[in-house]
Amino acid sequence: MGHCLAKHQADGNNSEQHVEFAGGNVQLITTKESWDQKLAEAAKEGKTVIANFSATWCGPCRMIAPFYSDLSVEHPSLMFLLVDVDELTDFSTSWDIKATPTFFFLRDGQQVDKLVGANKPELQKKITAILDLLPQTQCQS
Repeated sequence: MGHCLAKHQADGNNSEQHVEFAGGNVQLITTKESWDQKLAEAAKEGKTVIANFSATWCGPCRMIAPFYSDLSVEHPSLMFLLVDVDELTDFSTSWDIKATPTFFFLRDGQQVDKLVGANKPELQKKITAILDLLPQTQCQS
């Protein structure tokens, strides 16, 4: 499915575009400290984290953003994060992001799965697989 390979430096301030990318229960990560805080919070609550490394200029990222937002509302037992690769360039590089969007699935801060590209059926499938591993009481809305 679609993904953007080149990193493009966007013009101007795109903070208003983050609103459409970080809807629902998606939490926008703007600093390494907020990333660490959210991972610690997820570990304490026993939540699996889904981190979307994305860019506002990326067409496939824009396409999957509303779906990602909807998933965050449907699955409150998971923590959905959004990292803009242009705003946190060094941090994104440390995760070896080669294309956007890239989704990482983290449990206790450790990567358990990964998806590159805006593939809605595959993203849904990976989330379902993670939910199937959780105790039933955690999956209740």
